[in-house]
Amino acid sequence: MDDRFKHHPPKSDVTINKHQAAREAADTFFNAINEITWGESREKSLAITKVEEAMFWANAAIARNHDKL
Repeated sequence: MDDRFKHHPPKSDVTINKHQAAREAADTFFNAINEITWGESREKSLAITKVEEAMFWANAAIARNHDKL
């Protein structure tokens, strides 16, 4: 099975902290988007989706490469 489809449990507090930092950064950016945009719009929804994608890929990079720390 390709490594991309396996579960990568955190093996250290460093890895756990990196995942938390990625979530916090995404949350900060999400809140900024909410603050600086008016109402609901397609553009706002896309911006938020991209933040979710960025968090997903950052966490995937952390999980898949934690043994390189």
